[in-house]
Formats: sequence, structure tokens, C-alpha cells
Amino acid sequence: MSDVDAATTAETGDVTARYTETETERLLAFERDGRTAAIAQNVDGYAMLKVRPTADGDELERYYGFEMALDHAAELLEVSPASLPVPDAAEDMGM
Repeated sequence: MSDVDAATTAETGDVTARYTETETERLLAFERDGRTAAIAQNVDGYAMLKVRPTADGDELERYYGFEMALDHAAELLEVSPASLPVPDAAEDMGM
């Protein structure tokens, strides 16, 4: 894996996480056994985190804290929050 891949992709057990940026958002998307969850934040990194069922899905909830958003994403994937891998580039998400 290259340094770029290691910074933007992580795996733990059967959960894969991918971090990307668009013109407007920072996006952390998770996948596990066909289930998905995503956490989005504005590209400037100061707005509340939005939890979605998919990267481009409708917002389910907003959180100030990254840990709370991870808890909700874990619930959607039916895993414990501790089992969610977080790529290096996404570690500073949240307020």
C-alpha cells in the first residue's frame, strides 16, 4: 500500500474505511458485509458531522463530536465503535 492509500484507507476485521474529499465535503465512508455508513463534514473541517447511510445518501443525524458520529456509523454497520478503522487523514474530523 502506498503512503497515500495508507492515509486514506484502513481495514479492521471485516470493516473497510475510505476517506475522500470533494469540492465541498470531507467524507469518511465505511463498508461491512454489504452494509454502508458515511460521515461527512464541510471541506473546511469546522461544521457539524453528518451521518448518512451511504456517501451520497440523505442525512440521518448531525453531531459535533467525531466519537458520537462513529457510534452512529457503527450502529448502522452492526459493529462496536471500537472496530471502526479510521484512516490517518480522517482522524481530525469533528469539532
